[in-house]
Amino acid sequence: MADEQPNPMEERFEPSDPKPSTANAPGEEAPKSLEGGGENPREEEPQREEPAAYASVRSGPAGEEIRDVTSRERGRINRRELLKLVPLIAIGAFAIPKLQAPLLLDSLALSDWASAKLFGRQRLEPTYSDREVAPFAKFPYNYYDVVDPEVDLDHWTLTVEGLVRRPGEYKLQQIRALPKVVQNTRHVCVEGWDVVGNFGGTRASDFLRWIGADLTARYLEVECADEYYESIDMATVLHPQTLFCYEMYGQPLDRGHGAPLRLQMPTKLGYKQAKYLTTVRVTNVLKSGKRGYWEDQGYDWYGGL
Repeated sequence: MADEQPNPMEERFEPSDPKPSTANAPGEEAPKSLEGGGENPREEEPQREEPAAYASVRSGPAGEEIRDVTSRERGRINRRELLKLVPLIAIGAFAIPKLQAPLLLDSLALSDWASAKLFGRQRLEPTYSDREVAPFAKFPYNYYDVVDPEVDLDHWTLTVEGLVRRPGEYKLQQIRALPKVVQNTRHVCVEGWDVVGNFGGTRASDFLRWIGADLTARYLEVECADEYYESIDMATVLHPQTLFCYEMYGQPLDRGHGAPLRLQMPTKLGYKQAKYLTTVRVTNVLKSGKRGYWEDQGYDWYGGL
């Protein structure tokens, strides 16, 4: 994972410079207190020299106070006023077409950074009893291109590449030979629907350890039979509820739900849970322009819940 970066939202407080006290001119009414709203008692103070760091004070023709602002004080005022204008400047910037895309990208990057910081590798998403699971017929088929890319299930293999000790082609029977996990978890779609389903498969962490993957790598990239592609942060891949899923409701995945193998990650939105897997790659550097099918069109890359 990337080195921890300083929090861009952290507020920094600096002590304010003390304001100079000035004696009231004879016959003038004492000013209202800025904090309490009451009257300041008139006090006679010995004449003292104005500190050089602050503006000099003198009286105008009608007795009003005239202050000659120094360059140091002028800079302090400008910074204060600028902070007040920051929200308006940000809103106005979005109205400028050529600034919209960079600002949106910066916002997405901040969202990804915050999501990664809040992610708990051992914090589990809720699981549900069998009676809370939606019927199989109520679990929507969701796809971006075709519901069935016509994978040859009899000859399918998973290609393993990247930072692993044992790259190569792996058959479904080899993956199914690893310890099996069955869980009832909620699938959440970015389109606004969600459903509790029953999923079975092997933990992605078990598979990666079996192939000798570098678990300190940053990403797992996946490619799919329907030309979909995705990338996931390694912390999520190693989460105990992340599965290489080959079953739903006790039966092998059907073609509409991603047969023969898909990702199932209850910590992520649905578009991160790629189906029809053909290739997985352990890497520290994502392919240019291949962060994720929807992410390359403006979706949030982290995609966490």
